[in-house]
Amino acid sequence: MNVAYVFTTPGASFILEKMIVPQLEEGRHGANVVGMFFFFDNNYLLVRGNPTGERLHALAKQRGMLLMGCDQCCYQREIADRLFEGIPIGCFPDLYQALAGAQVDQVITL
Repeated sequence: MNVAYVFTTPGASFILEKMIVPQLEEGRHGANVVGMFFFFDNNYLLVRGNPTGERLHALAKQRGMLLMGCDQCCYQREIADRLFEGIPIGCFPDLYQALAGAQVDQVITL
């Protein structure tokens, strides 16, 4: 099953750090994660130097998983130029286009 995550809540960093990322690293997540989209302060996870972001970025490169930051959120926080290399920023139309060929079965919002 192919899933995409949308991170909107303040607790998303905890969920990623303590649950999803370790499961992905250990190969026991149970679903193929094809993409993650970040809103609000969750975009700080995508900033170079963030430890959880480092792990996510490595997983994304290894698995071909999309990581994308919300354009308005990144620009408002003035971090658009500080994201890990290769991580795009955009809005829903950009996300839809980026995941068009991924055959997403479920979108999970956290």
